[in-house]
Amino acid sequence: MSTERGSTAWFHCFAGTAGDMTMASLVHAGADPVAVAAILAGLPVHDYALSFEPAMRCGLSATKAVVAVFDEHGHPHHEAPATDAGHDGHDHPHNGDHDGDHDGDHDHGHDGEHDHHHAGHDHGHDHDGDHDGGHGHGAHRPYRVVRDIIEQADLPARVAARAQRTFRMLAEVEGAMHGVPADEVELHEVGSLDAIIDVVGTCAALEVLGVDRIVCSPITVGQGTVRAAHGDIPNPSPAVVELLARAGAPSRGIADRKELATPTGVALMVALADEFGPMPAMHVHRVGYGAGTADIAGRPNVVQVVIGVETPPSLTPQPGQPAQLLEVNVDDATGEVIAHTITALLAAGAHDAWASPIVMKKGRPAHTVHALCDPARANEIGAVLLRETGSLGMRGSTVQRWPQRREEAVVHVHGHPIRVKLAPGRAKPEHDDAVAAAAALGLPLREVLAHAAQLAGGLEPD
Repeated sequence: MSTERGSTAWFHCFAGTAGDMTMASLVHAGADPVAVAAILAGLPVHDYALSFEPAMRCGLSATKAVVAVFDEHGHPHHEAPATDAGHDGHDHPHNGDHDGDHDGDHDHGHDGEHDHHHAGHDHGHDHDGDHDGGHGHGAHRPYRVVRDIIEQADLPARVAARAQRTFRMLAEVEGAMHGVPADEVELHEVGSLDAIIDVVGTCAALEVLGVDRIVCSPITVGQGTVRAAHGDIPNPSPAVVELLARAGAPSRGIADRKELATPTGVALMVALADEFGPMPAMHVHRVGYGAGTADIAGRPNVVQVVIGVETPPSLTPQPGQPAQLLEVNVDDATGEVIAHTITALLAAGAHDAWASPIVMKKGRPAHTVHALCDPARANEIGAVLLRETGSLGMRGSTVQRWPQRREEAVVHVHGHPIRVKLAPGRAKPEHDDAVAAAAALGLPLREVLAHAAQLAGGLEPD
């Protein structure tokens, strides 16, 4: 197993995503398939074989993952006739079996020989590419059974935790859609054996590569409808849309009627990604491509993964944002007037405003009132500064600023909402919200601030 810890994996889902494509991209990036299979051997399940084969998608070399599931007679299951979906067909958590529109192998075309890694019972079959589908149809399982399978498995702790998080999210989404508790959800295709292998195999490959942090691009989805056993359903599917909504994950639609993003593939991203966005600044060590089934003209039907070590952001990146610094010296303004001036400047749109104590001629105590603003608003902010302080003059200079990444979240202290600004290594509760909560609760302000900061600690961005 890899000892290359501290790695970040960025998944580029420009053509969509599916569970088997994600696992295959990591193997193509260098995850040892034997090591992946060794981790999967810890699952208390049998009667399947996992293999990886070379593939070409729109002229791009990739890897295809194939899971064969065997029946009680030792024969591999073959999937239903393919539809127009672009990815593989074992993924929909909808009630009923879909006619090939699952997260698995729509229109599987095998390119080259299989690199087999058998798991479970060895049936003695030679699976050398003569079957017409990588994913066989396994029986569906209730979510609680899938959860128990992973709990009983002999898996690395992080592999188990990531897999549980993925299936829990699928169950919660399906439960919300059908109005039943998550533990009572029947996971049809995503509870089948091949889907379990896709999810746990992806988590195993991440572990083999030592991936600690995951970032995902916006996820591409198709349009129109896709055929299911009970009729047409929207494309993207309801489960995919709900998963994206719950995570606030970005997506983009393209004019393609194939099912480009499947529930299992999307669940892996929204459950495991630490953030969504462009590829972070990193020293790239590996890249891989996981192939979907169809070879689509004009667009490689692959998931791309880029793995490396992120470059720490500079405290002073170049170039900075231009800003205008405006200042006045006042020796005849009270503290109340200065405080009001700072409030007025911020309300007018200044980036920041503050006061510094100074000593003027003849030893007179005074203050400099500063305002930092966008150059385009210098006249407006300057007018407020002069009006509120009564100063007879003002000076200014052009500076640069480097604002650091920050987010805002809301925590609840004994039922009272408090906004919190989050930055790497810091959580700062909003003072006014904390004051209101302290007054309503009859608690000291410092206790409310400390409680809010503690609640926000687990929300800090990486």
